[in-house]
Amino acid sequence: MKPKIVVIGSSNTDMIINVPHLPSPGETVLGDEISIVQGGKGANQAVAAARAGGDVVFISCLGTDAFGNRSLEMLSQEGIDTSNVKLVSKIASGVALINVSRDGENSISVAPGANSHLLPEDITRLAGVIEKADMVLLQLEIPMDTVCKAIEVAVAQCVPVILNPAPAAAIDIELIKGVEVITPNLNEAAVISGLVDYRNNYVKMANALKNMGFKRVVITLGEEGAYYLMDGEEGKISGRKINAVDATAAGDTFNGYLAVALAKGSCMKHAIELANKAASISVTRPGAQPSIPYIKEIESLEEGKLK
Repeated sequence: MKPKIVVIGSSNTDMIINVPHLPSPGETVLGDEISIVQGGKGANQAVAAARAGGDVVFISCLGTDAFGNRSLEMLSQEGIDTSNVKLVSKIASGVALINVSRDGENSISVAPGANSHLLPEDITRLAGVIEKADMVLLQLEIPMDTVCKAIEVAVAQCVPVILNPAPAAAIDIELIKGVEVITPNLNEAAVISGLVDYRNNYVKMANALKNMGFKRVVITLGEEGAYYLMDGEEGKISGRKINAVDATAAGDTFNGYLAVALAKGSCMKHAIELANKAASISVTRPGAQPSIPYIKEIESLEEGKLK
């Protein structure tokens, strides 16, 4: 049976421009034509989990505008249960403006819109949905109070929680008690641990996060792979050398695949290896959700058929 993954988070429409380089403050850079695709960390991770083989329920908030309607349509096409997406009128759906440089790096500005209206009481109302999950996956593009309530409800139902702390933010110590796995990148780990002067020392930052109370720590390292630390075990899983086109949604792809693999009972090492492979494919393609691979592509990669 497919593991049931409840993803609680944001849904945005991404407006993407490819540029020669990311603009410096005050600089205008001429790019190519704009492309408009579905995004938002929550929705991206829901799509990744679905393509990884999960039975996904998505909890979010959208406006009743064209962007919101399109987001619902595309999520439904992925087989994702959107019946618990909250709809609000007179409030725009979330939008992200993304510059992507020729070397695959990006800079992102987000107008949260309806995402800011996913409230703690909405989570309380959906406690029965969360209770049926094998894993809850969260990010930080919705109000922090809502994230806290989601963790509280999941813990009360004995459902493990993966928290992808993006965008980077200081985290309430009370959050830590219920998080089974935290998955920051280097910058996010530095912000949460307070070790901004040790931004590249992922071992030091992972130990700091573990000492804060997180049960299992996974720090993503881009093309270098990921480092994990948990009771009695640690290790660095190497990444794949690839020609990056667009790093948008690479972390979301990683988290969606990780959630499904762990919910299926994979050990952390094997779950990260799978998530790394999925993320490495995603960065070779433009866009957020369009770049996320299907599990069959990972299987082909493992068989040496996918270059």
